[in-house]
Formats: sequence, C-alpha cells, structure tokens
Amino acid sequence: MYDYLIVGAGLFGSVFAHEATKKGKKCLVIDKRDHVGGNVYCENVDGINVHKYGAHIFHTNDKDIWDYVNQFAEFNNYVNSPVSISKGKLYNLPFNMNTFYQLWGTKTPEEAKTIIESQIKEFGYKNPKNLEEQALSLIGKDVYETLIKEYTEKQWGKKATELPAFIIKRLPVRYTFNNNYFNDAYQGIPIGGYNKIIDGLLKGIDIKTNVDFFKEKDTLSSLAKKIVFTGKIDEFYNYEYGNLEYRSLRFENTKLETENYQGNAVVNYNDSNVPYTRIIEHKHFEFGKQKHTVITKEFSEQWTTEKEAYYPINNDENQKKYQEYKALSLQESDVIFGGRLAEYKYYDMHQIIASALQKTKKEFNESV
Repeated sequence: MYDYLIVGAGLFGSVFAHEATKKGKKCLVIDKRDHVGGNVYCENVDGINVHKYGAHIFHTNDKDIWDYVNQFAEFNNYVNSPVSISKGKLYNLPFNMNTFYQLWGTKTPEEAKTIIESQIKEFGYKNPKNLEEQALSLIGKDVYETLIKEYTEKQWGKKATELPAFIIKRLPVRYTFNNNYFNDAYQGIPIGGYNKIIDGLLKGIDIKTNVDFFKEKDTLSSLAKKIVFTGKIDEFYNYEYGNLEYRSLRFENTKLETENYQGNAVVNYNDSNVPYTRIIEHKHFEFGKQKHTVITKEFSEQWTTEKEAYYPINNDENQKKYQEYKALSLQESDVIFGGRLAEYKYYDMHQIIASALQKTKKEFNESV
C-alpha cells in the first residue's frame, strides 16, 4: 500500500515524509503519542503555545535550512538570552562581560581576562581527569562554582568529579556585553508555534497516532516497501546488546493568573537545594500579551525504559554498544534509521532537518 512506513512523527520523520511525497512516493506516518511533532510539539494553553517537551529555540548558520523552515511558518526575532540564579543572585548567560561584572564588578575585557587567567593558572589541571578539573582548567574557580558545578550535577545526577571531562569540551567565553546565547546568523521561534511547521510538512500525508510500532510490528511492516525508523535503535533490535542509557526530563506545568512571572523565557536554577534545573515561561517566546501565563519547571531525572529518553549518555560503554547496533543497521536494505534516538546522538533541530534532507537525497540518488 505504501512506499514508506515512517515510525515517528518528529522532525526527522516529518521532513523525510514531506520530501518523499514530493517525489511521488506514498507514505504512512505513525507515532505512539496522541499527536504528531515529536518533542517540538506545542500545546495551546489558553492562547499560549507551551513547549510540551522542553524549550525549543530554532537557530542555524545554514541559510538553506533557514529558508526550508520558513516555507512553513514565519519566524519572529526571539533571541535566547537566559539568566541564571545562584545563591539568590541573577547572572547573564552565556558567560560574557555582563556576567563578569555581576561576579567581580569588572568593567573592561582586560580586567575580566586577568581574573580568569589567574584562576586557571591557580586551579587548573594539565591533564583534567573529570568534569570538575576540566571546567576549572577552562574557566577558573568563580564561574565554575557559581554557575556550572551544581547545575551540571543536577543535570547528570552525579558529582562533577564523577563525570567524564569530555562532557565540557569547551566553555564559550565572550569578552563583550552580548547576552545572545547562540552565535548563529539565524534564530527565532515560529509564530504560532512549531505545530505549524509539522502540519506543513505532513500536509496531505496519511498519519496514525496512538500506534505502537512494536506491538504491531509485522502487520505495520507489511504495509510498506521500506521503513524509516526514528525510535530507539536498541529497542528495534530487542535490546540484543543491552540498553543504551539516557537522561530523562520531567515537566511540571502551572497556569498562573499573573501577566509576567519571571520576565524571561528561560531562567536557570543552579543551587542544588532547588530540585528543578530551570523554569520556562512560554509566553516570552512569542512576546505574548495575555493577562495570564504558563510556567514549566524542568527536572532532570534518572532514565528508565518507562520514561522518555532525552539525552544520550555518550560514554565509552554506551558508544561501544551503539556501534554494535549500528553494524546491525547497516545490514538492513529496507530500513532507514534517522534522528537522535535511532542514531544515539544529541541533535539540535537544524541538524535533524539537515540529516533528514541528506538521507532523502541519498535515498533518491540525488547529489548531496
């Protein structure tokens, strides 16, 4: 009946379905959730688009990808400028001249550089063995202890001294008064939410939600010549080499009868005695003027197979397992694996879209 059965209606699956349909192929897209869109799905709560699975801010340096998403929605000029609360004080992120003024009262790049370099000299390590040693070697003691240590330990559920150094490859430091978190040329939020993009991608395509691929694997697989699989690769192979590990997230949403709760879309909470890592106030993504607001407290959690898998734990043991699963996947002629769960890789949205476009071009023998 179909050329492609696409398992998962997130960005990867939706882009693949859209491109295949343009080539005259017939697709069926299924998802085990009760909605399409994967983790970019927005839930409208009294006129506010709530990012149901955590904050999603689109950013890219790739003009082709920017033009691609702008086919489906107009983007506003939102700039991600998070703030962070540590020991009762507010700090700007990413680390920049505003942050250094808030920490030390420094007013020139030279003053800030001198402090950071002297702290790296005093507290840094030649061969960092863990995340703490790595961070001290990159940024010094004050920034690490105020804005990195406790937040990172909450995120990963482990002491910084027990986490591998590679988690922090580099720490962006700006000696300018610039609070824009990203360096990309293009950035924004789709006006009306991400559902507009997903709906545009899936227009005219057969969709079934509330369908668990693994409960009806044989029946569903028989419907199409090929499968595009965007779920967990270890689950596809029935955990033959064991589970790949993730960190999970939990969200607590609250509607408040106040116009403006925190004055910013994203506020991080560093202190270990605060159980959540950040609070998102969704209306600020689209400059909402509603008389009410919706906030989300985000908690980082130990992952179990019953919970949503968010961040792959790319340590040596998991990478070794993934390579074994990948070797199996390369033997498949009628299954295409794509997306962060199928490739066991953290992807930003623009990277997922680029990956899906690349795989469709390869599939249809076009020059990439």
